[in-house]
Formats: sequence, C-alpha cells, structure tokens
Amino acid sequence: MLQQIFSGSFNFYDVVAYLVAVLLIIFLILPFHEWAHAFVAYLLGDKEAKSRGRLTLNPISHIDMVGALAMIFVGFGWAKPVPINMNNFKKPKEGMAISALAGPVSNILLAAFIFLIFGF
Repeated sequence: MLQQIFSGSFNFYDVVAYLVAVLLIIFLILPFHEWAHAFVAYLLGDKEAKSRGRLTLNPISHIDMVGALAMIFVGFGWAKPVPINMNNFKKPKEGMAISALAGPVSNILLAAFIFLIFGF
C-alpha cells in the first residue's frame, strides 16, 4: 500500500477497497481468531482469558494499535495475544497445542463460511 502511494500508482477505488478489507480484518477476523484461542483454553480449564475480559468478540478487547496501524500501512499486523496459563490445563502441553491451533482453525472455518455465502 505504501509503495503504491509513494510511487503514485494507485487510484481512489483501490485505496477504499484496501481500507475496507483491512478494517474487516481488524474488526471482525482478528477478534474471532483471538476469541477462538480464549474459548478453547476456557473449555480446557484455563480461566485466565475470561478473568481478563478477553473471552469476547468485542474488537476493542483484541486490537493492538501498533499492530492495526502496521496492517493498514505495511500490509501485515497483529492483535493482542490472549493470555493463556498452561498450568491450568490437565495436560499442559496438549492443552497449549490445542489452544494454539484454535486460532488458525477458526480462520479456515471463517474462510469456508464466507466462501459459501459469497459463492464459488
């Protein structure tokens, strides 16, 4: 995005489409991803995310300002990591692995859902 702006090879519609896509990622997809980590950890016995108010789909709880700005201007970014205490799991290594996989699996499921809605 920045490269296009500095080189002057962009148009208004490209910028608007890019910003809409990035804002959807920041306000919908990243919170869902982080919620999935927190929800699975909660199901496995870790109450850490819930006690810190992170077991929610509210984007405000998950947005990292530097990560969001990086996503807008650089093209990649991040959200606040969900706090997980692996000592709260009955099997700490397995619980941590399953909780870690929950985010990427939620991305795949969300992509499949969106794909079904908007067609092939």
